[in-house]
Formats: sequence, structure tokens, C-alpha cells
Amino acid sequence: MSFAPIATIAGNEAWRIAGLFLFICIALLAGKLLKHLLTKRSEQCAETRPVLASGMTGLARSITLLSFSIGLFAGISLLHLGAAEGFVNTSLQVILTIAIATTVFFLVDMPSLWMARRASGTPSKMDDMLAPIISKSLKATVVVLTVVQIAQTLSGKEITSILAGLGIGGLAFALAAQDTLKNFFGSMVLLADKPFEIGDRINIDGHDGPVEEVGLRSTRIRTLDGHIVTIPNSEMANKSIWNIAKRPYIRRLFNITITYDTPPEKVREAKAIIEEILAEHEGMDPDFPPRVYFNDFKDCALNLLCIYWYHPPAYWDFMAFTENVNLSILERFNQAGISFAFPTQTIHLAGQEAKLPNS
Repeated sequence: MSFAPIATIAGNEAWRIAGLFLFICIALLAGKLLKHLLTKRSEQCAETRPVLASGMTGLARSITLLSFSIGLFAGISLLHLGAAEGFVNTSLQVILTIAIATTVFFLVDMPSLWMARRASGTPSKMDDMLAPIISKSLKATVVVLTVVQIAQTLSGKEITSILAGLGIGGLAFALAAQDTLKNFFGSMVLLADKPFEIGDRINIDGHDGPVEEVGLRSTRIRTLDGHIVTIPNSEMANKSIWNIAKRPYIRRLFNITITYDTPPEKVREAKAIIEEILAEHEGMDPDFPPRVYFNDFKDCALNLLCIYWYHPPAYWDFMAFTENVNLSILERFNQAGISFAFPTQTIHLAGQEAKLPNS
């Protein structure tokens, strides 16, 4: 019996295995080198061409896995696998699919950044809300298509059969994920109805602050005390939202109370003083003149109702103006001898006669 053919076959297999490892090593080295070059180039053009830099960064994050998959695929083709060929080829297709999907997943950041930059250059903030949602939708689409492709590879069935199975299973999934679906459709309602934009200060259920992010599931609000409040979009779509950022002015309504022993002439003078202070005031719109009325006899005081509107609705400017108004009223009333009222009570005890002083 001659052992020469066996030795030749063993030698050939050894060379093929060596070729496999050589392909893998070359692929890994190439992947590492490309990752280094892409990362360095991305850092260089990050300021001048951020969209291109984002694409190179995304490619750098996945290039090693992609290069390894290609090297493994090329190296395996050198071997005679025999009965294991079907299993190995299927595994290779799954690995290559994952590598390509990972690359596409990271490259989605490139068009997302482009859309975000374009959105920031437009006066409307609606597209600022839309850009991150589109980005997340694209990434979710990549994941779903990858899962479908892997299922097709493993099962060997046509994609139509897989999609039909997903449709049947989707009903059960929809029932189990009702809240998630409600939040998704809630986000679509918010985008269509546009009750607010990114950066608008809103008030919903007592949560007051600017909107920081609108996602597929929830909306994040930075409250005035610095906390982040996350509200599901299904609730956002069904609640009353106070959009404070859209108000055209800030209205102040306040009462000035003076004592009951104030004669009518002094009441008229008090009203005239307030009208003079508010006349042609800072932030006044001619269509919204200030209003002052002696409107009520309260339990402990005569009441002057005062209303004015401040334009534009710059809150801190409004507060500074309000302080000046209050100080002016205080000074002018003190100069005119008009007394402010405060709550008082007179108690009469039953069964006691008034004692007159001795004459």
C-alpha cells in the first residue's frame, strides 16, 4: 500500500489551511490599517467637513469586522469541506450579513447628520424634530432587514414566506406591545399637529420647561429646576399642552388695595397715579393699552384692578419692568399720603355694653 497519495492530500490540506489563516491575517491587518487611516482622516476634516467625517468614523467602527468577514469568506473557499460545506457556507453568509448590516448601521449617522445640519439652517424647528426620528427609523429598518435576511439564510425559505410568517406573528407582537405602538403613533400625531417645536418652553401636567428631544417613544422636557422629565408620546398627544414660547406677550393682572377711610378724591388720585405710571410704558403695544379700574369693595379694602401687557414676552425684562412699576407705585402713594390696606378684624363680644368715659 502506498502512502504517497495520502501524504500529498494531507500536504495540500495543510497548505489550504495555511492559506485560510493567511487570508484572515491579511484581512485583519488591512482592517486595522484602514480603521487607523479613516479615524485619523476623520479627525482632520471634522471641522471643515463634518458630514464626511461622520461617514468615515462610522466606516472605521465597522471596517475591521467587514474586512475579517471578507478574508474569512475568501479563505474558506480554498478548503474542501465535504459534508460540512452547507453548514459552513450558511455560517459565512450570516457573518457577512452581520458585517454589512453593521457597516450600514453606522453609516446611517452620515445622512442623519446632514439632515440635522440642514434642519438647523431653516427657520422652522419642525425639521429639527423630524431629523432624529428619521435617523432612528433608518437604523430600525436596517436591524429588521438584517433579521429577515438572516432568517432567510438559515431557513432557506423565500422572503415572501418569511414576511407572511412575520405578519402572523406581528399580530401577537402588536398585542404585546400596545403601549409602544401607542407611543409611536403619538409621535406621528405630534409631528403632524405641531403643538410645539424643539426648544419651546411648554407646560404639561405641571411640568414646565423647554423641550429637548422628541423621540419615537417619548418626549424629554428640561424643567426649570434642571430635571429631565420623560413623558410618553401617547400621553403628550392626549393632554392639554401650554406652549409658553408661542405667547405674543406677558399679561400681568394685579390688585392694589387701599383703606376704607380713603376719601373719593384720594381714590381718584390713586387711580390716576397708576394710570400715569403705566401710560406709554415700556413694552406696550397700542392695541393693548393698560387698564386701571376701581372695581370692588373688598372685606378690608377698596380695590383697584390693574392690567397691563408686556411685549415681546421676554421674561426677565418683564420682571425688571414689574419691579420698577411696583417701586413707582409705592413711592407715589407714600408721597400722596394714600395708605395701603391690609386685613383687619374688629371683634364685638355679645352681652357687653360699651363703656363710656367718665365726664
